[in-house]
Amino acid sequence: MSAQSPLPDFSQANFTAIVSDLHLCEEEPINEKYPLWKRYKTGEFFFDEEFDEFLKQIQEKANGGLVELVLNGDIFDFDSVMALPEHPTFDITWLEEKRGLHPQEAKSRFKIEVILRDHPIWVKALRDFIMKGNRAVFTIGNHDLELHFPRVQEYIVEALDLPDDKKDLVRFCEWFYISNGDTLIEHGNQYDPYCMSEDPVNPFVRTFNRLEVKVPFGNLATRYLINGMGFFNPHLDGNYIMSLREYAVFFFKYIARAQPLLMITYLWGAFAILFQSFSDRLKPHVKDPLATEDRVENIAAKANATPRMVRELKNLFVEPAASYPSIIMKELWLDRLLMVTAAFIFLYLMFLQVDRFIDISIWWIFGVLLLLFPFFLFYARSISSTVGEFKEPREKILSMAGLITKVSRVCFGHTHMARHELIGAIEHLNSGTWSPAFLDIECKKPIGRKTFIYIEPGSQGMREARVYQFVNREIHDVFAAAGGRADRQKLDGQKGLAAPQK
Repeated sequence: MSAQSPLPDFSQANFTAIVSDLHLCEEEPINEKYPLWKRYKTGEFFFDEEFDEFLKQIQEKANGGLVELVLNGDIFDFDSVMALPEHPTFDITWLEEKRGLHPQEAKSRFKIEVILRDHPIWVKALRDFIMKGNRAVFTIGNHDLELHFPRVQEYIVEALDLPDDKKDLVRFCEWFYISNGDTLIEHGNQYDPYCMSEDPVNPFVRTFNRLEVKVPFGNLATRYLINGMGFFNPHLDGNYIMSLREYAVFFFKYIARAQPLLMITYLWGAFAILFQSFSDRLKPHVKDPLATEDRVENIAAKANATPRMVRELKNLFVEPAASYPSIIMKELWLDRLLMVTAAFIFLYLMFLQVDRFIDISIWWIFGVLLLLFPFFLFYARSISSTVGEFKEPREKILSMAGLITKVSRVCFGHTHMARHELIGAIEHLNSGTWSPAFLDIECKKPIGRKTFIYIEPGSQGMREARVYQFVNREIHDVFAAAGGRADRQKLDGQKGLAAPQK
């Protein structure tokens, strides 16, 4: 589909299914020596066949009607792809060899080829779904920002192997989509300072005469830390946001033998994140003033919106975390490292001065540091991660988004937490996740998986939305047992599910 060709009419839909956060990635080979290394990425936890059955069942649920499938962000996890081409047609730096290819168009095209190559059943399932006349809408999330590249989008359509009359049933939207005039669908990362795209209208920056997608802090953390720390599962915050004691226990139980120098890996990765976060922040987005309005109009047309809606929704975006160095340093624990380093240097300089007049041992420095340790501990324990604070939907943003787009229902993803609630005047739903998220490193305790939103005609001519879970190849209403109670629930052993709030 070219940007100039007329778009097919996607404005009406009776049945809409919304899934997000599939995090499709390349298959990780099993590590014979350390079988728990990136175990969550091995083919054992691929859900392609279940996705195929899911698509068949939502079509049956529509009773012969056509279904609009909205793939609401983080469908592909470009940041976790570590594969490298055997015969590259582009330069590969040492950092890319260690942590994955940079978000440049040719390299992103290679990454989507690898992902789709390792998920042939998923590709065929989506193709069969579209061939029946159903449509698929991709909205871009924070981990698949590389979908902004035209060649990446073209390859996905090419891999689906659709006839010409069916290619227009696949659409890519920059960050939001309005379904049937009654539902706003966004991934939700634009309201998370750690994961927001600074300008999805103009997503590219120029680096050494190459265009790159500017990726946020959260993506950089996956690339430079998680990709090199394979015993941590990136799909669950609790797997890598821990207390000092929890880190120590986790290290000696699982990591000490496999990665004894993990602290060095962490430190150089943290500094790489800090450096790139702020260097990227200084790079201006590539813009064409003569094409800006055309770009806004095209985004609006694909999203069933107006150009005014595009501009006003942009005004709701939060400031990126990279604007505040102290926040990034605290999240990476670099503030504590620099504090200890500065204290040691200061005490060493003091020792050199005192030693000129009094012969004392250098070990006195460590004695003083020991006396200062309680103050350091007090400071360290007063710092807590703020990543989770931005996972909850805020009433002001939901209300403003509803007013701007003239809807009363907003559907997000991103948080991996299935939800259905009323927040102010807005019905808010979250489609949860299908990602391989586990409470344990052995991957035996799955959490909050395979949920989706389904919207269908209801009473009084209005569509009704519910959150469902695909369990044992069957569709179950997630919150039917909650009875409308306003407390948060653990249902069927699945954490991360919130009951309807009325």
